[in-house]
Amino acid sequence: MTKAAAPSDPRREGSLDAPFRHALAWRDPEFYDMAAVEAEMERVFDICHGCRRCFNLCDSFPRLFDLIDNGPTGELDGVDKADYAQVADACTLCDMCFMTKCPYVPPHEFNLDFPHVILRQRAARRKAEGGDFVREQLGETDRNGKLAKPIAGLANWATSLSNTPVRALMEQVTGVDRNAELPLFHGKTAGDLLRKPVAPDPAGPAFGLRKAAIYATCFVDYNAPDTAVAAVAVLARQGVETRFAYPECCGMPQLEAGDIAEVARRAERVSAELLPLIDQGHDIITLTASCGLMMKFEWPLILPENEAVRRLAAATRDISQYVVEINKAHGLAPGLAAPEGGVTLHQACHSRAQNMGAMSAQMLRLIPGAKVDVVERCSGHGGTFGVMKATRPMAVKVGKPAAKQVAAKGNATLCSDCPLACKHLGHLVQADLPAGTKPPREAHPIEVFARAYGLL
Repeated sequence: MTKAAAPSDPRREGSLDAPFRHALAWRDPEFYDMAAVEAEMERVFDICHGCRRCFNLCDSFPRLFDLIDNGPTGELDGVDKADYAQVADACTLCDMCFMTKCPYVPPHEFNLDFPHVILRQRAARRKAEGGDFVREQLGETDRNGKLAKPIAGLANWATSLSNTPVRALMEQVTGVDRNAELPLFHGKTAGDLLRKPVAPDPAGPAFGLRKAAIYATCFVDYNAPDTAVAAVAVLARQGVETRFAYPECCGMPQLEAGDIAEVARRAERVSAELLPLIDQGHDIITLTASCGLMMKFEWPLILPENEAVRRLAAATRDISQYVVEINKAHGLAPGLAAPEGGVTLHQACHSRAQNMGAMSAQMLRLIPGAKVDVVERCSGHGGTFGVMKATRPMAVKVGKPAAKQVAAKGNATLCSDCPLACKHLGHLVQADLPAGTKPPREAHPIEVFARAYGLL
């Protein structure tokens, strides 16, 4: 949701005007003034206290309401501003309060955007105190992936949950929870596997009509290359001319840490590199929900004056969204067969925040006879939030209701637009299964679709 023109009378209640978000004033020195930040947090928190519709979304709101209810006045004025950090630290920037619950988002006169208030607090705190060293090093995903690539087997052995001595030492030194399942690395990245272009099928319904550049994302490139292989295979079957295009990470880890200037630099570099492909007629396809959200929505709010960023946002599609779009425009190639045992789709928060509908569910339901069940509840993972010892208990607490829903579906496959959410939920489900029970297979929705074609 980018900035839009405000209505003629923003004070009216019950407006049907579309909600929008303001551009981030991150270049303004006042953006980082902690007194101004706390004043805005006080204004927003007081509105939240009077409403409380978000009480069950994440741990931020219960923390806020407990601070108020247990304070001396029973109102926000009884809460020490130093305790505001407890509320901010529990936020994963999932955007679900803004997207699904809050009645006071712009153009309402209350002008409430809780996630971006938390983002501003993190940016101000980072400027004043410096960043968290370990979290910021974990967020250097491209560097970490390149370093791990030649020693992928050793890296995976060291970080395996079964390697209890190393994980215990890692927890002590880095603060990474010993019980958090960490992503695997691969000796061959998605870029390696797709170095040679895959020829489009001349019999595909979109042959000669579509060109796509696959922005693999850092996670897919280094940790889940099969997702990129599946996406290219599915698009090639439809006749789409595809090419691999991954300049660097979108900066979501840096956004979560409050380093907005670094996100802006990445947005400028990536958009400049992808713009020639857009000029050549390529659609830009993202393979994880968080990166799609960054490129479509967050980057334009950080750099609203940048034409390349705006054009990239308009040209970007989530992979499931793109397959559904191809089906509507051209139809799909035949040959799909229903997955055995059914599929449970976790609708990731950052997919829902893109305001495009349940595209992964729509895509999977294009498979004739497919049993597709949807879980629309936050996994709680939130990137480093789900692996650090200080915050993982909250990630588990928030994710358990979704994991219970996944387990209740009893399907053979669990998939999500967010691979970290899928791994987190799979781990929570497996922990509660009776001994000897086979856990669901974890996958990205496009991998399920590729298997339905027999392409994986």
